[in-house]
Amino acid sequence: MLALTRRGLLRGSLVTLAGGVGGYLLARQSAAARPSGGSTAANAYGPPAASGARGLVAVNDVPLGGGVVLDDRELVITRPTADDVRAFSAVCTHQGCTVADVADGIIACPCHGSRFDAATGAVRRGPATRPLPPVAVVVRSGEVFAS
Repeated sequence: MLALTRRGLLRGSLVTLAGGVGGYLLARQSAAARPSGGSTAANAYGPPAASGARGLVAVNDVPLGGGVVLDDRELVITRPTADDVRAFSAVCTHQGCTVADVADGIIACPCHGSRFDAATGAVRRGPATRPLPPVAVVVRSGEVFAS
């Protein structure tokens, strides 16, 4: 039976710490940790959805000039005009709160009062200084799908 010494415990702790730091540094450089480099929101008509696939939301459930916040997906879907559907991250770029509602062309964050343009995601009023990142979506058969 091996006896546990302070030196052995310290050495094991340092190896574990070094492995954790090394793993973190390696993982944060991986492809999974990098932004996807997605483009702006799209309204293209893509190929038919797979049988049984459900969209994020029906276009008719997105109010004209407003939008809906999908908390479970951290997305906000907006409808600036009757034929235009857009999507953005629902995570406020100020301090990471989830935006609460969309009305009259404005996406509102309840935490510190930031306001974003529902058509572009641009900051309309701070304290946020960066726009909401766009998310590519497509409309098929009256439903909005992640692209």
